[in-house]
Amino acid sequence: MGTRAGRLTLIIIGVVAILFGALFAGQGANLIPGSSMRGDPTWLYIGLALVVVGIVLVVLGVRRRRGSL
Repeated sequence: MGTRAGRLTLIIIGVVAILFGALFAGQGANLIPGSSMRGDPTWLYIGLALVVVGIVLVVLGVRRRRGSL
């Protein structure tokens, strides 16, 4: 994934993971109404884990050099 497309893919997937993770965490923390996930701490933890994974992917995508594996 050293190509520009690979880097961009990592960044896009990371951003999507961050957004979904924030949504899940917000619903799990009862901050976002309108879902069966509302108020369930399980979704808070899943969301936080997804945000962390997303941040790692974005950092990898940004730091990855051209031509590297």
